[in-house]
Parts: sequence; C-alpha cells; structure tokens
Amino acid sequence: MPGIIDIKRRITSIQSMRKITRAMQLVSAAKMGKAQSATLASRTYSSLAWELISSLSPSSVIARNAADDSSDEALAKSEAISSEDKQARMTPLLATYPQAKKIGVVLLSTNKGLVGSLNLSLSAKIKEVDKDMEVLSELMVYGKKGKQLGVILNKNILADFPKVDKTVSVEDVYPIAQFITESYKTGQYRQILIIYNHFVSTLVQKPTIKQLLPFTDQPEKKDLPTTHYSPPTSPEFLFEPTPTQVLEHLLPRIIESQIYQAILESDASEHSARMIMMKNATDAAGDLITDLTLTYNQIRQNKITTELAEITAGKIALE
Repeated sequence: MPGIIDIKRRITSIQSMRKITRAMQLVSAAKMGKAQSATLASRTYSSLAWELISSLSPSSVIARNAADDSSDEALAKSEAISSEDKQARMTPLLATYPQAKKIGVVLLSTNKGLVGSLNLSLSAKIKEVDKDMEVLSELMVYGKKGKQLGVILNKNILADFPKVDKTVSVEDVYPIAQFITESYKTGQYRQILIIYNHFVSTLVQKPTIKQLLPFTDQPEKKDLPTTHYSPPTSPEFLFEPTPTQVLEHLLPRIIESQIYQAILESDASEHSARMIMMKNATDAAGDLITDLTLTYNQIRQNKITTELAEITAGKIALE
C-alpha cells in the first residue's frame, strides 16, 4: 500500500494535470465556437451550389452549346462525336474516365491528437473505399495525422498540404483545388473523393465520403443539410455568353467551395472532439483526486490512531 507521501505526490501531480486539461478545454471551446459559426454560415451556400451543378443536364448543356454556334460545320461536327467527347471538349472537368485504374482520395485530418477516435474513423473510411472499389486509391492529405495514416496503410501519397491551426480562408483552398482538378484532367483517375468528418453537433461528428469528380447527376442528400430548395426535374438554364465559358469558370469555383466547406466541417469536428476529450479528462482527474484524498485521509487517520494507541500503551506500561 502506498504511503502518505506517495499519495500526496500523486494528488499534487494530478492537480497540475487537471489545470492543464482545463486550460485546453477552454481553448478548444473558444476555437469550437468560431469554427462552428464559420461552418454553419457557409453550409447553405455550399449545399445549394452543389445542388446547382448536380442538377445540370450534360446533354442539354451540350445541345445549348452547339446551338450557340450558328455554323453548319460546327453543328455537323457536334453531331459526329460522342456525348462524352462533347463534354470533354467543353471542359475536361465534365469528362469521365471509366477505364482509369486509380481513385484519388483527399483526406482531411488533424495536426494533433487528443481528439478521440476522430482520425481512426477516417482510416476506416479509407479501408471502406478500398473494399468497395477494385482500383488503386492514392491519397492527397491535409493534416499531419492524415500523412501518418497514409504511411500506416501503405498508401501512395500524391501531395501533402500543410494544415495551419487557424480559421481557414478561401484563398488557402486554391492550391488544393488546383491540384485536384489538374490531376483529374490527366485521365488517370476514375473518381476524386474527399474523406472528412462532417460536423453534426458538439457530441457527434460523422465520417463522410463525398465524390467531387466526376459530377454526379443528383446531389448527395445524405451528406448535405436539409434545405427548402428543390430543383426541378428538368431545369432550363440560359448560359451567357456560352456554356463553355460559363462552366470553365464555374466548375473550379464549385470544387473550391466543396473543399472549403469540408475543411470547415473538419475543423469544427476537431475542436468539438478535443473539447469533449479535455472535459472528460478534467472530470476524471477531479474524481481521481477525490478518491486519493479520501485514501490519504484514511491512512493519515489510521496512523494517528496507531500513534495514540502506542502512547497510551507506553503510559500504562510505565504505571
């Protein structure tokens, strides 16, 4: 059984640790508030932008683009090529590469630990992609923990983007979006996916897989918040000056908005998880201090009782 001095040292050590975890809890709570506000503020825009691009009909866009060109030669040429070729000629981001043998995965993780199972759930999602797809997956990581996961899973890491511990701006997303779009245009990747933790609430963070490229016919409702916007089944869009010029500018902006929103969701999830972990650690330290203090008092009381009994016995013996 440990002595009084050992227990007192443990109590002092745990008290110091509780001060640290309490301070980390307060810091994470402050960061969590800012991250949640930024996430919720841009979520509606990101969702509607994704619904917009997903509701575009490639066939109607191609037809409109051909109609805008009044020359008979251009129209005849448009009819002679396939739908996929027409999309690719309009903008490479509309092209599909079903024969490609690779999948690009953008992995959004944290720089530091103390976030519970947040990063471990991302690892499970990577394994899920490998299980569902009979192709080779390659990583583009954002965050130090993501790079470590890639090494552990023996994945080829195409790019390692530095993650800064601050509120991310749209300009910070530009290098990531450019690398993704340029990689997809090479035709080596069948899909470009993004894996991140979607912020649901302070207590709940949902690991999510979302397809960025190629653009799907319908928006992924399970990954987006509920909105009151319901696009028509066959929407009519007017492109000015031409669909090609509009889409060449619009599609990269859509990709940037989705990556930006995913990073905000990941940051809000990180700070929420760390705040909860530090709160649990602070509470656990308080409970441990209470138990050790009780044990300390019991041992001290027993020692005093023993000393009093020895003094009384000695006095009786002298009489």
